Amino acid sequence: MALLRLHLHLHLSLPRPPLPARPHCAPPSPLSTSPWLWRSRLPAASSSRRLLCSTHPASPLDASTAAPPSIVAGLLDYLNESWTHFHATAEAKRQLLDAGFKLLSESDDWDLQPGGRYFFTRNMSCLVAFAIGEKVGNGFNIIAAHTDSPCLKLKPRSATFKSGHQMVNVQTYGSGLWHTWFDRDLTLAGRVILKAADGSFKHKLVKLTRPLIRVPTLAIHLNRTVNSDGFKPNLETHLVPLLATKHEEATVTNSDDKSSSSAKAAHHPLLLQILSEEIGCESDEIIGMELNVCDTQPSCLGGGNNEFIYSGRLDNLASCYCALRSLIDSSKAAEQLSSEKAIRMVAMFDNEEVGSDSMQGAGAPTMFQAMRRIVDSVMHQSMGEGALERAIHSSFLVSADMAHALHPNYPDKHEECHRPELQKGLVIKHNANQRYATSAVTAFLFKEIARIHNLPVQEFVVRNDMGCGSTIGPILASGVGIRTVDCGIPQLSMHSIREMCGKEDVDTTYRHFKAFFEMFSDIDRKLNVDF
Repeated sequence: MALLRLHLHLHLSLPRPPLPARPHCAPPSPLSTSPWLWRSRLPAASSSRRLLCSTHPASPLDASTAAPPSIVAGLLDYLNESWTHFHATAEAKRQLLDAGFKLLSESDDWDLQPGGRYFFTRNMSCLVAFAIGEKVGNGFNIIAAHTDSPCLKLKPRSATFKSGHQMVNVQTYGSGLWHTWFDRDLTLAGRVILKAADGSFKHKLVKLTRPLIRVPTLAIHLNRTVNSDGFKPNLETHLVPLLATKHEEATVTNSDDKSSSSAKAAHHPLLLQILSEEIGCESDEIIGMELNVCDTQPSCLGGGNNEFIYSGRLDNLASCYCALRSLIDSSKAAEQLSSEKAIRMVAMFDNEEVGSDSMQGAGAPTMFQAMRRIVDSVMHQSMGEGALERAIHSSFLVSADMAHALHPNYPDKHEECHRPELQKGLVIKHNANQRYATSAVTAFLFKEIARIHNLPVQEFVVRNDMGCGSTIGPILASGVGIRTVDCGIPQLSMHSIREMCGKEDVDTTYRHFKAFFEMFSDIDRKLNVDF
């Protein structure tokens, strides 16, 4: 495993030499096999033995010529761990604990100290982490993203039968490109609720890594006009995954077992058996579940020069990971916070894809409540009257969500002067109707960081004859009253089961976010627009 990780690290950081010619029928050698295929053939490492690719030290190169270290290997690991919003939050939690951050509970008293690093989770699908500057007295410098992605979710009663097949009822979550979910090797992941022998309850994350279910398309011989009329499946009747062919002895509709649990009545016994074997419990212990349908194909590099990242859930886990790494790496040493007057924060919310109106979404007061508690704990005495309001006035939010890259086959879908491209840097999003929260002032401040560090920046405006999506930026800007810039990594195939973005843009975004944490306070004090 160590050799594999080292191979991938070198593969990502060094130019790839041309492959030697070989006979057409010869099998590929291990060294020429793509890294993701290597990884998919190996058993998953236990949490106690994990080693992220990105933790390998960089080669000792001359500082004047060395390229900044890449985080792409770490992103691939994060994506392959984070099949659901629950797993994305759990993996972020693990990395923060490994970096020395202290886990807090929203239900407990917080004893916070300048120079301290802390985080908490909500619903295990939302996370807020922060590092307090030693000279704290200004506001908050925040990067916010979201952990959820469009997907299929099991219905509360998922068991159904169709023409001798065990099927799994699902509901659509978010605005997915649902035709991309057909003919894929799918499985299930999420969390289950277990009842212990002592009567207590707990939740446990689960990930079934083998192909388990599939949504097959109808053969063209039975749908001759599909290529001319388009593929238009009915999402209720056609988008139902197939689990197995064998019937249980007693179906869920006519079972006479009065003692069967509600979970047994709602879900196929076969599915419960598979889940219990994976978790290591009895089927009767499973009393609830919240499972997503997931693609089993791992995240990987691709393209002629391995310049692209192919993966599900890039929207918006790529932003989450860049934000997480930038906070960890900008506060790992005490001297990095010794002269900081602000609080550096990352917020990862759930349910953005369906409007953010939930306890764990950006529409909840989670971030505002955290800011208030931090101010009360470490800033109230030093700042005096209106401490929270003054801190918010000095704060700045980077709303990080993926952006639409120019599609080479559909260039007319972009406004002529605002066509973000892959590998050309982070995209700042503008919309006069406040679908994005960017203003001239916030865009300038964020671009000034890029200018100082010689980082490329692009800008996006949607065409006037097309609708514009939105982000958590306007929600937080209006709800908290915080200056906000909306930005994102350019990508293609947004909301597909399989998306793509540029490898260079990931590293550029990480460097931009890290520089934001390290120098924004100094830049911000040079500009005042209210006098």
